[in-house]
Amino acid sequence: MATEAEIYSALTEIFHDVFLRDDIVLSPELTAKQVQGWDSFKQIEIIMASEEKWGIKFNTRELDSLRCVGDLAAMIGRKTP
Repeated sequence: MATEAEIYSALTEIFHDVFLRDDIVLSPELTAKQVQGWDSFKQIEIIMASEEKWGIKFNTRELDSLRCVGDLAAMIGRKTP
């Protein structure tokens, strides 16, 4: 199982790649409304990159339950071996 620090480190890299910015600082409470340009297309890119990074798949119900970065990190933690 990946540690929380490993998950946030990798997610930070994913966010920087998706948004082409390195000034985004992730926190568990961070939401799409707080990041300029975080729309549904960026959300798909984040999810796809996360699935590829950890070799996991999310189902629709899981994706619908995501409200913040902390939700995503927790879900990744539960799905990684």
